[in-house]
Amino acid sequence: MLAHAAETPAVEVCGLLFGTADEIVDARACANVAADPARRFEVDPAALFAAMRAERAGGPGLIGGYHSHPSGDPTPSPCDAAMAEPGRLWLLIGGGRITAWWSVTGGPLHGMFAPVDLDIAG
Repeated sequence: MLAHAAETPAVEVCGLLFGTADEIVDARACANVAADPARRFEVDPAALFAAMRAERAGGPGLIGGYHSHPSGDPTPSPCDAAMAEPGRLWLLIGGGRITAWWSVTGGPLHGMFAPVDLDIAG
């Protein structure tokens, strides 16, 4: 994910996360189809729908997504909070760091996000 963000530092990159509530087993880069990718992200709907279909067919669980902030601040923004679906894991990339957040209604950040300790193995 850090390499993905470093490839195009002036735009928000994004992708999907697969696994369980306890473990991310895969992260897949997706196209950012937002009208202004320097300021917003939108996961390519075709990639999102394919992941949801695969999950329903017994594939890996879609647990959330990731995106970068070209500003360098890996903290969810109010815009991120407006887009967030409760119960999903969000990884944010900025300034060479990754932070993790659960989207939860009433969370301490923007009323939608609670920080998560991230243990990167490997």
